Amino acid sequence: MAPAAIDPSIVDVAEPRKDSLDLPKNARERLEKSGVDLSNGYPYRPSRPLYLDDVYRIRDYDRAHVDPGTRADPEKKALLSAAKDVIHLTKHIGTEIVGLQLKDLTDEQKDELGLLIAERSVVFFRDQDISPQQQKKLGEWYGEVEVHPQVAQVPGIPGVTVLWPALQATEFPASFRRPGGASRWHSDLVHERQPAGVTHLHNDTIPSIGGDTLWASGYAAYEKLSPAFRQIIDGRTAIYRSAHPYLDRKNPEAGPKYVEREHPLVRVHPATGWKALWVNRAMTDRIVGLDKAESDVILGYLYDVYEKNVDIQVRFKWSPRTSALWDNRITIHNASWDYEGAEPRHGTRVTALAEKPFFDPSAKSRREALGVLGSDEVEELKRLNLKE
Repeated sequence: MAPAAIDPSIVDVAEPRKDSLDLPKNARERLEKSGVDLSNGYPYRPSRPLYLDDVYRIRDYDRAHVDPGTRADPEKKALLSAAKDVIHLTKHIGTEIVGLQLKDLTDEQKDELGLLIAERSVVFFRDQDISPQQQKKLGEWYGEVEVHPQVAQVPGIPGVTVLWPALQATEFPASFRRPGGASRWHSDLVHERQPAGVTHLHNDTIPSIGGDTLWASGYAAYEKLSPAFRQIIDGRTAIYRSAHPYLDRKNPEAGPKYVEREHPLVRVHPATGWKALWVNRAMTDRIVGLDKAESDVILGYLYDVYEKNVDIQVRFKWSPRTSALWDNRITIHNASWDYEGAEPRHGTRVTALAEKPFFDPSAKSRREALGVLGSDEVEELKRLNLKE
């Protein structure tokens, strides 16, 4: 009997692929310790939706979302004082917390972690003893856990997805020239009515060399733009599309189509109140109201600002049993496939959905809010204000 679709409203589904892969040792030990039933195979491969209208109906309604970071002590005393060390990996993005177990955080510490992620974009915890069940429970603190109708799940724990490159390669073979998959700059689930907020990836198995992940700061990418250019994109919207294509039920011969949503190019994080550039090359399709040629030029420049400024990026070298928690509202990320599948890699991921993206014209950039503008930036803002 084939696995069912993740969402019970989906009737027309494609059969899942059946694969026989050896589960990496560290992953098996973790899953068995957690009581995950592996007797029916691993992972659970849901039957997948075929038609576009089915996917549009998933979570197609407004949901209330209160960001935990808005409740947190701005100084984050409960979290930071309990850590053995707090290491800022770069000036603009990335912090490692030493000496804490995610599964043991108090509610107060979880709120403060939410604020720290909102400020630093991605936070790392090594040497974590965390089960998939505990990972999901933590994810629920940060929002509604997304249950993806397309991807493999940990058996019996919907919403805990499996990141296992060897499994993905059975459907989309990777190569040195075309690594594919997550090996491109992107942000998760931008096609959702209320896209992803905090994602928690726990890697129990990593290659001995390579397999790093990179993140780039949306706050800093926005700040790289001149104040005059920011005025061009502030308040504008773009069409963001799904990673997976589907068929039009009424006209399947027309070929694959994507789920599309309209969201702002620049969004404001509810916990910090700072503006962030929110585009990604993989899934931002076009700017609303512009001709394609105009849209392509502007988006191409914005992608380059995000991707080519190494000073606003962090590159993280994993170790086994490490967790990364990042905020998709203010980052893009890219998984390096330089190990070329020569060694196993396996992890589990939980993504919490957040608010409907919004723009606030009265919001400030991070540097402006923190009072760290350079003299040249101050002069640019003065000139712009004088023209107004």
